[in-house]
Amino acid sequence: MSRRPLVLVLGLTVGDYLLWNWSLGGNHDVIALASGLTLPPLALASLWLLAVTVGRTLGRLTSRRSTAQAAQRRQSRGYAEQSARRREAANAAAEKSSSRKLAA
Repeated sequence: MSRRPLVLVLGLTVGDYLLWNWSLGGNHDVIALASGLTLPPLALASLWLLAVTVGRTLGRLTSRRSTAQAAQRRQSRGYAEQSARRREAANAAAEKSSSRKLAA
């Protein structure tokens, strides 16, 4: 998912806060009122988008880890099966060669 909405809303929130601060200091009452009324919804939207972005990022990280761990388990299981087959083949070959020695 794109992070543009998060960056846009955070930028608007910071800009609104700076405008509100400036207008309070410069005795611009109407601008201070307007920016003061829009600041809380922008701050809530920013926090919401930040929480959603963090949650999605954590979700992706954990799903990648679980996928990687599952692949690693499959690979190690395959390696263990191959090792067991090789051991069985080596044991069978050793039994044949040892029985030939006994019979000869």
